[in-house]
Amino acid sequence: MIISSVCASSVCKQAQPLINLEKGLTNMESLFSHRRKDKVVVILGATGTGKTKLAIDLAHHFPPAEIVNSDKMQVYKGLDITTNKVTEEECRGVPHHLLGMVDPDSNFTSNDFCRHATLAIGSIVGRDGLPIIAGGSNSYIDALVNHHTDFRLNYECCFLWVDVSLPVLHSSLNARVDRMIEAGQVNEVREFFDPYADYTKGIRKAIGVPEFDDFLRAEVLGADERTKKKLLEVAIAKIKVNNCTLANRQVQKIQRLFASWKRNTCRLDATEVFLKRRSEEVWEEYVLAKSIRAVHKFLYEEKKHVSAGIKMPKDVIKVATASPVTLAAVAATVAH
Repeated sequence: MIISSVCASSVCKQAQPLINLEKGLTNMESLFSHRRKDKVVVILGATGTGKTKLAIDLAHHFPPAEIVNSDKMQVYKGLDITTNKVTEEECRGVPHHLLGMVDPDSNFTSNDFCRHATLAIGSIVGRDGLPIIAGGSNSYIDALVNHHTDFRLNYECCFLWVDVSLPVLHSSLNARVDRMIEAGQVNEVREFFDPYADYTKGIRKAIGVPEFDDFLRAEVLGADERTKKKLLEVAIAKIKVNNCTLANRQVQKIQRLFASWKRNTCRLDATEVFLKRRSEEVWEEYVLAKSIRAVHKFLYEEKKHVSAGIKMPKDVIKVATASPVTLAAVAATVAH
């Protein structure tokens, strides 16, 4: 498996460690166990809700920022139309990681994603940039945020959930399939077709690949035009149904995650954007402006370091850089 990522120089400042006296300090270890973590923005949403666009828009509002792709099909190389990869023009100069870099015949697991995503995020933070994770594979995000120890210890997340009413989203997804067909999806999948392929492995699991199998086999066997036309229509209909089914499952998954992340999640209702045919003005009002406010608050508004009636002494705000003697004195003071 070959993985690579796009890198760029960055100058955005990450918050420095501060003391959290929420539970008091009883020993030297506890003094540093609540240090300020580096910040990461995570964009959630069902397929086709505009997560990539929002990630890129936010990257331009909070430069320098870089995007880590969390779509389990877009990590693979090839089938750009079928997997709906962002184009170079759409990226608008924003660096993307884990996008089209994995061998299409390999299996890229949640563990693989966690390992490579943390490396990418670490490199972004190392360049003082803001990491923005965006993609429809919520199982990847769940594995990273809830179950990856290194990530949990080092990063704090702000979640932006781009939500669209399912009936409206279904209609939009069906129209997107038609656009992908017009853009050349059939030819793209035809060139990728292998009669001995395993549709449970790698990029061939992507919606829009196995659905064409009967049609492409009929072409190879020299079926008549009427048969091929019917099989093509069936394939396209299956793709539309499968996309809507996927969207339903993704929303259910997000709702479960939302229960545990609610305090740090901003839900963005983008339904009106789709009803207005993706009007840029409506997008900015209903989605982008609210996202900017949420991220700005997350990045720049300091939490009050007050708990149980104990105020942070002014002379120990920078205690992380103090001598061992001073640290011990602070711990003793808080303990009493």
